[in-house]
Amino acid sequence: MAFPILATLVVLIALATLVPLSRRTTWLVRDLDFPRLQIAAVALAVLVAQLSLLDLRDYETVILLAITLACLAYQAWWIIPYTRVFPNEVKAAVSGDRDERLRILTANVLAPNHNAEGLLALIREHRPDIFVTLESDAWRQRHLDTLEDEYCHAMKCPLDNLYGMHVYSKLPLEDTAIQFLVEDDIPSMHAMIVLESGRKVRMHFLHPAPPSPTEHEESTERDAELLVVARSVADLDTPVVVAGDLNDVAWSTTTRLFRKISGLLDPRIGRGMFNTFHAGIPLFRWPLDHLFHSKHFTLAHIQRLPAFGSDHFPMLVELAYDRRHGATQEGLEADAEDEALADEKIAAEPVSEADVHEPQA
Repeated sequence: MAFPILATLVVLIALATLVPLSRRTTWLVRDLDFPRLQIAAVALAVLVAQLSLLDLRDYETVILLAITLACLAYQAWWIIPYTRVFPNEVKAAVSGDRDERLRILTANVLAPNHNAEGLLALIREHRPDIFVTLESDAWRQRHLDTLEDEYCHAMKCPLDNLYGMHVYSKLPLEDTAIQFLVEDDIPSMHAMIVLESGRKVRMHFLHPAPPSPTEHEESTERDAELLVVARSVADLDTPVVVAGDLNDVAWSTTTRLFRKISGLLDPRIGRGMFNTFHAGIPLFRWPLDHLFHSKHFTLAHIQRLPAFGSDHFPMLVELAYDRRHGATQEGLEADAEDEALADEKIAAEPVSEADVHEPQA
């Protein structure tokens, strides 16, 4: 009785593992990039059950064990970098110069969530230099504006379609632009922020739409927006930060391709997953809210903040400018196949690298 049940589970695990290998952009395929941790956990449980319940001398059992173990190993390959057993991609900060640090809070607020004070309290407690809100509308803006005495530099795009965006900063923002790169109702924000030292950092805040049955049948819009921004920041001498709810998990093929093309680093590598969604469902969480940065920075602090009524946890990251120590940090590198895949994904939408606003230092 155990064998057919376990065999069925192995078939499902194998399908969930093999389907995302396809380059198809349909949501049914690409959404299987998300639950790699959950698939790995099920595979491990099935492996334990096989070892406990089946006759290990049977040829069929050996085949099931081999398939399960292969699936588990493949899923683990994607998620182990986001655990503490993996080397840090970004060095811990050694510089104590506060004037050269940048403290950033990102929060998808969930438009129907009317606990405005919950987020305001977190901002007052953690005192970021700059914070960005996603899904923020005019109602949310009125509450955020109560912080304008301290956060006197802002970019505001209140929308009622779940894609509003706001940026508030203590530090000056220069050469700002609100753009609708791929879709005419989904904004992105681009600016140069001036640190207390006078150093300028190029910032890009994104919130592309996900592939899903309620949003887009394909992932092409999301993928193209991420990759044109990646191309626009590649090989810059200027310090760069890209942050936001990318509606893609850290271990997906597209996010990995973004890191390769942009050359930016992920401070979570070797430190943890920092799963930010879904705040209300512990068994189904994955890292959707991201911050990537250039080698100019090392990491002073990273923290997932407490929930405040949204389906996302906020993230707090503090970067320390340290070009000398950061220069030896190594991220992912793109090869010819990666460049060709990026070209293919960008070509699927009417957008190009030239469309991305490039704040000038």
